[in-house]
Amino acid sequence: MTKLLGTFAFLLMTATGMAQKPLSKKDSILKFSDSIRNLPPLEVRSVRASENSPFALSNLNKAALEKVNYGQDLPFLLQNTPSVVVNSDAGTGVGYTGIRIRGTDGTRINVTLNGIPYNDAESMITYFVDLPDFSSSLNSVQIQRGVGTSTNGAGAFGATINLATNDYHPEKYLSFQSSAGSFNTFKNTLQLGTGLIKGHFTIDGRVSNISSDGYMDRAKSNLKSFYLSTTYWGDQSSLRLNIFSGWEKTYQAWYGVPEELLATQRTYNPAGMEKLDAPYNNQTDNYQQTHYQLFYNKTINSKMQWNTAVFLTRGKGFYEEYKGGAVLSDYIETAPANTLDLVRRKWLDNNFYGQIASLVYEEGKNKYTLGGAWNTYDGLHYGRLPYLSNLGISPNFNYYFNNSIKKDVNTYIKWNHQFTEAFSSFVDVQYRNVVHNMYGFDHNPDLLVKRNFDFLNPKVGLFYKTKHTNYFASIAMAHKEPNRDDFEAATIEQPKQEVLTDLEIGFKNKQTNFEWGANVYLMSYKDQLVLTGKINDVGAYTRTNVPKSSRIGIELEGNWKINYFLTSSGNITFSQNKIDAFTEYIDDYDKGGQLAIVHKNTAITLSPNLTAYHSLQVKLSNQWNVNFTSKYVSKQYLDNTQNESRTLKAYFLQDISTSYTLCTKPKWDVALQIYANNIFNKLYEPNGYTYSYLYLGAITTSNNYYPMAGSNFWISLKINLK
Repeated sequence: MTKLLGTFAFLLMTATGMAQKPLSKKDSILKFSDSIRNLPPLEVRSVRASENSPFALSNLNKAALEKVNYGQDLPFLLQNTPSVVVNSDAGTGVGYTGIRIRGTDGTRINVTLNGIPYNDAESMITYFVDLPDFSSSLNSVQIQRGVGTSTNGAGAFGATINLATNDYHPEKYLSFQSSAGSFNTFKNTLQLGTGLIKGHFTIDGRVSNISSDGYMDRAKSNLKSFYLSTTYWGDQSSLRLNIFSGWEKTYQAWYGVPEELLATQRTYNPAGMEKLDAPYNNQTDNYQQTHYQLFYNKTINSKMQWNTAVFLTRGKGFYEEYKGGAVLSDYIETAPANTLDLVRRKWLDNNFYGQIASLVYEEGKNKYTLGGAWNTYDGLHYGRLPYLSNLGISPNFNYYFNNSIKKDVNTYIKWNHQFTEAFSSFVDVQYRNVVHNMYGFDHNPDLLVKRNFDFLNPKVGLFYKTKHTNYFASIAMAHKEPNRDDFEAATIEQPKQEVLTDLEIGFKNKQTNFEWGANVYLMSYKDQLVLTGKINDVGAYTRTNVPKSSRIGIELEGNWKINYFLTSSGNITFSQNKIDAFTEYIDDYDKGGQLAIVHKNTAITLSPNLTAYHSLQVKLSNQWNVNFTSKYVSKQYLDNTQNESRTLKAYFLQDISTSYTLCTKPKWDVALQIYANNIFNKLYEPNGYTYSYLYLGAITTSNNYYPMAGSNFWISLKINLK
């Protein structure tokens, strides 16, 4: 095989006039090795969609990420891709952040790190704050909208985000980036790589520190992380070990601003305010998450490749909060029913481990991928009272303790068939089994839940290309299990699995200086879980299955290189997001119980009908670029009732950024970047929630919002040594 490829390379070079002398056997092996190393890693290729796949997707390479990576969290680096809306608890994009794609929240977006699942196994939320500055280690990101080709981890009910770091860096490098911004925000990142050592080894590393006071009151963040990857490169195989970790301490800003304070105290933060004399100074979230990933890739022969990876994600931490007027007997059964002020900590201590594997076989017009994965989540939940020794109570008294074990096994087969050079098909079938055992909950320690789910997820699509245009169509089905909070519903009200059928039809046309595309989607849900306000039989507000709901939309993208120095690009999404019928439940404080109100054909929570983005890039010189961007998000509803008094207002934002290469030398270069965000000081809120109740014969609604900062500025200096 090596000799054949070497001969082919020589013939190709001869035909193009490039060959100077015959390649030796050693040279041909080296050429083959380099070609294998520079391909995308197999663990990424097995979960990603190719450019010829029948799915709606966006790819961001390292250069595109570096243009916007000055200190904000990963969702804000992705915010200008189609159908995306982002938010930040602290109002700055640093600390706790969130992302929605096509209106679906982070619990329904499948996220993988080098093909390994990242969503929290129980809540299914992706906590990007636990991996500060992971963006600086990324080589590429792929966003698949809709069900996509998702194979590992949580079901994709709106999108998949595949993050990849496992690239080949044969040249040594050293870079340092320092950023400073509004609200005392600072980021420092040091990255290095050894290049190829003795023809077989590479080592890549990063250390980062990010701190910010936040826009909201006391919404401080202190974030630290490191990334280390070492790889052995054989001629036809590779072995890679990744170890990376993040530690975060953030002052809580989870509760939002009540509507009545939004105009006068926009940065008000209720966290810690139960302490009467002053806000509690340690109302913080503290968590460390460390990832261990070991990959083995093997090229068996010219037709077959195999890879496997084992992983462990170790997480431990707590959030601390001040509780004024607490009843001690609520925490310690044998204690008197005295009221006092106390501090409590709620802990998570978990291990998430497993394995992924895939075998790729290509022959003639067919490509087959056989793969699978297993993983286990073992999580402890417990609460402690750390500061009651003055009452004769032992420090760190455990006032609740329960654990949960979740096991997930899946296998899949993918088949790509090339009918002609222009026409191909894609078939993907996945079987997934989930077993979730929960041994008690915080407020219901005696509630034991054991659920078992079996999912069959088929996907099929067609792809056709002409000289300038690619066309595709696909239909896919996905199933999703409820999350931990949904299960806190007692035996008689256990939630059902959700089912999504996703139809995608689109095209992309590429000309010399202009390209554009469109994608139409229909996402039809059965038994989607939504908040209705209903209290279940153990007194918890949990989501309820609604029989039918849907998301229908069209996504348009375009990029026009007007001339040498001017480029215009953008995207726009029009959509309708509806629930056919559901019953809203409102607490009745007059008569007790709940008031039921039936709604039909209403908008789905936090799902805008229009999102749009535009960028005008101006190249002033080879060293100097300026970028003007705009983002529009239409009105969103805070719940599923489509009540006009429970909304987020539409907003339209403008940013300006510029990058200037200060110095370029053979061995080093220096670049300066300046960012002015929200330059017209728009006061807007991309996220919020609502609660209603009946009292004295009238329905009262409490809306709460998460404001974003007005005009804010960043400056970033990056030095690269080659």
